[in-house]
Amino acid sequence: MSTDPSRGDDRGDGGGGEPDRDEESNTLLPLPQAPPSPGDGDGDGDDEDEVAFQSREKILIVDVESADATAAASPRFSWKKLWLFTGPGFLMSIAFLDPGNLEGDLQAGAIAGYSLLWLLMWATVMGLLIQLLSARVGVATGRHLAELCREEYPDWARLVLWFMAEVALIGADIQEVIGSAIAIQILSNGHLPLWAGVLITASDCFMFLFLENYGVRKLEALFAVLIGTMALSFAWMFGDTKPSGKELLAGLLIPRLGSKTIRQAVGVVGCVIMPHNVFLHSALVQSRKIDPEKKSSVKEAIKYYSIESSVALLVSFMINLFVTTVFAKGFYGTKQAQNIGLVNAGQYLEEKYGGGIFPILYIWGIGLLAAGQSSTITGTYAGQFIMGGFLNLRLKKWLRALITRSFAIVPTIIVAVVFNTSEASLDVLNEWLNVLQSMQIPFALIPLLTLVSKEQVMGIFKIGPTLQRVAWAVASLVMMINGYLLLDFFISEVRGVLFGSVVLSITAAYVAFIVYLIPRDGPPSILWKSFAR
Repeated sequence: MSTDPSRGDDRGDGGGGEPDRDEESNTLLPLPQAPPSPGDGDGDGDDEDEVAFQSREKILIVDVESADATAAASPRFSWKKLWLFTGPGFLMSIAFLDPGNLEGDLQAGAIAGYSLLWLLMWATVMGLLIQLLSARVGVATGRHLAELCREEYPDWARLVLWFMAEVALIGADIQEVIGSAIAIQILSNGHLPLWAGVLITASDCFMFLFLENYGVRKLEALFAVLIGTMALSFAWMFGDTKPSGKELLAGLLIPRLGSKTIRQAVGVVGCVIMPHNVFLHSALVQSRKIDPEKKSSVKEAIKYYSIESSVALLVSFMINLFVTTVFAKGFYGTKQAQNIGLVNAGQYLEEKYGGGIFPILYIWGIGLLAAGQSSTITGTYAGQFIMGGFLNLRLKKWLRALITRSFAIVPTIIVAVVFNTSEASLDVLNEWLNVLQSMQIPFALIPLLTLVSKEQVMGIFKIGPTLQRVAWAVASLVMMINGYLLLDFFISEVRGVLFGSVVLSITAAYVAFIVYLIPRDGPPSILWKSFAR
């Protein structure tokens, strides 16, 4: 973690006393300095390695309650401190609300009704566990996951992991940009084609740079507005359609899984873990300035980030629940259920529920636009950390953002032009992109669980044996579910001996690399020991 010697005593607790009022009043903002230019601190700083946030960019966490700075015990709970730590979890939660997730929600509701709500709830809990471990790594080490992977693995493995992370990010970004473009098409009454929506969405990169230039808190405020917009839009839809409360409660509390809904169930779980989001969260938590040498400060930060992330994912769960139940109420058991996708969902809603004071088509479009815009910006953010961490590139922020954005925008424009008039083709493309991202999940989860369990990396903050078993069990379950999705997809799509041979060769190399990444004391031995007891 970057430190600034000139600010070594600005925590206000060096002498055991209470900080002055001016210092305390500034704790909601980055350290008071003139707004830097987009490249300041990236290519010209004194730090030897690339860092997630420069010292001047971090939000100062002032210890206003503990007189003993060296105390091992964490100070008592403070709402003010929780507010200071609030932000990274909500940025992370956007990955649970991107257009790909919304499409999974609406298809699960239309095809399976309320029956998969319990799975949505437990999938969110599993996702929360993974994200809490990611935050723990970032806080305890002062470095994010991509940086730690650069140090943990040999060069060839590091480059493969970087490539896989970039592929996952590009796949997610294409879905998110297309989702935004669909929303823009809806809100423009069809006057703007998909490719125009893609170009408009591409401009979010510059808005991101503008806001980031004026501090992390401004960026977090933008995401608060976008999440609020999604919550309001989909809650409005929920209220308009009046789903059955009794069936909703039964769907949450009674596990049900039919043979006809297996694919939707796999999709619900598979959408929860986004590889780039695992890397992102470990970097976002470093936007707060704490002292990594103080065990109490690290412990306190982990506690507040855990609370904040739990609240953020509760909000995302409620939004996903609203979408699922709206489509369950409107389309479960109808002939349209099998045909609903992200492209035509608004049209089906309009036909089913009509106009009203504010047409449901536009409510859906506003919510989808908020989801697409927020997720594309976080994708740009994640891309910067992934590229900088794995490659230790000290590029200016505007250049890293432009490179990251170009990776997704160029192929997305091609996709938008080619598939602009074909809803079925876009749905097939979306399936391929889901498979692409599913394939990358092990390359985020295995390094995370390996590093968070190592004392050499985490010190006293490594996770214990029980949590290791639970985490590896969850990771194994998610990877098996995604493995099923991959197998099902390839069985239905792979045709011809030559193509089949190529796929088998790639699969063999893919499995071999996963086996290489798994530590010797990893899931097989941990889970076996737990069963043996």
